Amino acid sequence: MNILSVKTRTKTELIEITAEVHAIVHKTGIVEGMCFVYVPHTTAAVTINENADPSVRKDIVDEINKIVPWNDHYTHLEGNSAAHIKSSLFGATSAIPISNGRLALGTWQGIYFCEFDGPRNREVLVQTVKSE
Repeated sequence: MNILSVKTRTKTELIEITAEVHAIVHKTGIVEGMCFVYVPHTTAAVTINENADPSVRKDIVDEINKIVPWNDHYTHLEGNSAAHIKSSLFGATSAIPISNGRLALGTWQGIYFCEFDGPRNREVLVQTVKSE
């Protein structure tokens, strides 16, 4: 298991971690298998989306903040219910096949750490499994 450290700068942001995950896969020497990316936080998530146009990240952040506003009469005493809801909507895990020693992502796809309660210091766990 490998651990990536992610330092977030704002309350809600998507940080691309594709290169870091790919470096881990490359280091393992696995040619065929699976890569699991897991976020062990209840107010953060991981997703795969377009990495060619940075405006896509902005659009996602803007829309998720409209769909789940920060202040909306939540009852959670800690005051970060919106972050918990966003984390549940996106999810804590992504599984990416490894093919020919590389992440089998589409041409425009990237892996993103999703911060919903920042800024914080976070961790992302990356586990690779070799195919038999």
